[in-house]
Amino acid sequence: MHKIPPLNFDRIDEMAEGDLEFRTELIAAIHTSLIELKEVYLEGAEKNDGEIIHLIRHKVKPTLALFEINPLSQIINDGKNIIAEKGFGQEFMEHLDAFLDAWQEAFDFVTKKMNE
Repeated sequence: MHKIPPLNFDRIDEMAEGDLEFRTELIAAIHTSLIELKEVYLEGAEKNDGEIIHLIRHKVKPTLALFEINPLSQIINDGKNIIAEKGFGQEFMEHLDAFLDAWQEAFDFVTKKMNE
């Protein structure tokens, strides 16, 4: 059984239409977006500031949707609900662990593609 990748690289190839330079730029943009997502998400978690998390979630949502970064997108959505319903307690800390795992998987996948 094959593991489903954390994002859809076929979308990148479709958009690049064979233009390797543009493909590289798209991958780099996703990479940068993921770095910013983690940094800002952790800042919001550290400060218990739902607004910071809301803003970064809103900023990266189009990238997550366009490139079908579904596992990470779903976890971020779950975090939105946890913050709204329960705040930054134990359930959020468990969510944060899941976020970091999903983020790392997506980041490693993109990094590997950047280095190919």
